Amino acid sequence: MLDPDFIRAQFPAFSEPSLAGQAFFENAGGSYPCRFVTDRLERFYRERKVQPYGPFHASRVAGKEMDEAHVRLSAMLGVDQDELSFGPSTTQNTYVMAQAFRQFLPKGAAIVVTNQDHEANSGPWRRLAEAGIEVREWQVDPTTGHLALADLDRLLDGAALLCVTHCSNVVGEINDIPAITKIAHDAGASVCVDGVSYAPHGLPDVGALGADIYLFSAYKTYGPHQGIMVVRRALGEALPNQGHYFNGHSLYKKFTPAGPDHAQVAACAGMADYVDALYAHMGGAHVGPKERAIAVHDAMRAREIALLDPLMRFLNGKNSLRVLGPTEAAKRAPTIALEAERSGEDLAAELARHGINTGGGDFYAGRALEAMGIDLKKGALRVSFTHYTSEAEINCLIEALDRVI
Repeated sequence: MLDPDFIRAQFPAFSEPSLAGQAFFENAGGSYPCRFVTDRLERFYRERKVQPYGPFHASRVAGKEMDEAHVRLSAMLGVDQDELSFGPSTTQNTYVMAQAFRQFLPKGAAIVVTNQDHEANSGPWRRLAEAGIEVREWQVDPTTGHLALADLDRLLDGAALLCVTHCSNVVGEINDIPAITKIAHDAGASVCVDGVSYAPHGLPDVGALGADIYLFSAYKTYGPHQGIMVVRRALGEALPNQGHYFNGHSLYKKFTPAGPDHAQVAACAGMADYVDALYAHMGGAHVGPKERAIAVHDAMRAREIALLDPLMRFLNGKNSLRVLGPTEAAKRAPTIALEAERSGEDLAAELARHGINTGGGDFYAGRALEAMGIDLKKGALRVSFTHYTSEAEINCLIEALDRVI
C-alpha cells in the first residue's frame, strides 16, 4: 500500500507556503510535478542547456538524459523505445497523427470517433471529412455517458480507424480498452486511444491494452508540459513521415515535425524516478520496470478508490446535484463532473473562497456535455484528484460542497 506521507513529501507544492491551506481538486487540468521532475528540469537548464548529442561533455550528458527518458518510460509502458515519442502537447501529437492519416487513407475511407472524448482526440479526426473521409460517431448514452460496445460492430463495418478515450475528462468512466481494441482489430481497424485522463491514475501497460496509438500528457502525470505518444511499430512504419525528410527512417522522429524540448524531455525521466521511488517504498521485490509500473498503478488505483468512495456516497445523496458518469467509485476515475442549478464557474469561484480549488466550464468536452443535456453556457463543476490527495482534503471538499450546494 502507498504511504500518504511519503507520497506528499515527493511534491514540492505540499511544502510551498503560498499554497498552504489550499486543497487542490483541479488535477484533471494539470497535476503538481514531483520533485524528481523539477530537480531534473532545473539541473538541465543550469548545467546542460546546450545542443544535445554533440562531442563535448555538457552536450553528451544532455543527450544521455533525453535518451534515459525514452528508455525508462517506454519500458514502463511495455513498448519498444523507438515506439515512444515526445511532442509539445497531446493536442499537437493528435493533430500530427491526423495529418498522417489524411495522407494515408484513400478518399471514401471511414473512421469512427466518439462524442465522449476531449476535443483533442475528436476535432483533428473529424476534420478529415474535408479530405473525403467518412466520419462516424460512436455516441454516448445521454443519461449515463456510457459507450456501449454493442454499437461498435455496426460502426466499424469497413472502417480503418477508431479513436476513443481511455477515460473521459467529464464522464470519468474507465473504458474497457482491451475489449474495444479487440473488436476494432477483428474488424480490421486501427485504434487511437487518448489516455490523458487515465494515465495520471497509474501508467498503463500500453502493450497489454492493444492500442495502435496511445497518447497522454506528462504535465497531468506529475511531469513537465510535454505530450507523450506511443505509436506501435506496424502502424508507425506504414504511415507517412511527418517530420524532416531525413528522419523518415526513425519511428520516434517521423511524427515529430518540430525539434523536441530538450530540457522537458530529459525531465520526463523524473516520472520514472517517481514510480521507482514509490515501488521501493512499498517494499516490492526486484522486478523489471513494467512490473514496477503495474504494481504502482494498482496501488494508486486502490488508494484513489478508497478516497473516492466517501465522496461518491456524499454526492449520490444530494438530490440537487447530477453526477455525470458512474456513481460507484470502483468504476470510474476520480474526475467528477457535476451539474447543478448554478453554473460550474460560479460554484468553482465560491469553493475557491473556502480554499477548495476546482474548475468550472466545459473542459473542452462540449460534445459530451451537450450529448448529456448540459447547457454549455452553464457548464459543469469538476472536482478531480489523484493518489496524492489526503483524506483530510476529501473531508474539506465534502464540507465545502455541503455549504455551497
